[in-house]
Amino acid sequence: MKEWFVAVDESGSFGKFDRHSPYYLVTLVFHDQAHDLSGDIQRLDEAMKQFDLQDHAIHTAPLIRREGNYIDLPTVTRKQIFNRLFYFARNTPFTYHTVVVDKRQLNDPALLNEWIAKRLAAFLTAHLEAFTALDKLVVCYDNGQMELNSILTSVFGEALNNVEFRKILSVNYRLAQVADLLCTLELLALKAENKSLTRSELAFFSSQRDLYRHYIDHLRKKRI
Repeated sequence: MKEWFVAVDESGSFGKFDRHSPYYLVTLVFHDQAHDLSGDIQRLDEAMKQFDLQDHAIHTAPLIRREGNYIDLPTVTRKQIFNRLFYFARNTPFTYHTVVVDKRQLNDPALLNEWIAKRLAAFLTAHLEAFTALDKLVVCYDNGQMELNSILTSVFGEALNNVEFRKILSVNYRLAQVADLLCTLELLALKAENKSLTRSELAFFSSQRDLYRHYIDHLRKKRI
């Protein structure tokens, strides 16, 4: 049985434009279930034990900004956690696609909804032969934003008859955490292009050049 797993995550909200969060991103991570990841996941889980995070969903944006669960962790520890997830992603066989919206141009939730749906539909159409050849395509999302959940259900359901939707907890799916990582890196790439990386972001990665050279450029080899 040929089955693919699709982990979905988002960055941003469906609200109106906010200068502190001007972009909305949706990342889809595609994994062929024929490739067993259990050994890689076990190694990542073991690595997280040293930080007491073995039963924790890594959220990379607050990790970088030293927020939430990471507020008491020094930079060196937060970077170690980030790198563990990054190397897991780098060595895992998957492909990904990210839809990016500049909300300065679509400052309306209805237009945002329509634009995302059209872009996802266009992506599915472009790769329709590969998706229809599957016995099953399992779309996994934590239903964190009901608007996005509705878009996914509508677009995938209309384009394909071999799709299954599954509500997940990201703590149980490392590939969902990889989708979060990719959303963060694609957002940082947008900010770098616009010279709007914050001091904390630049400090975390040492420099914009290192951000691209050590992280973004490696994972973008998997982008479709």
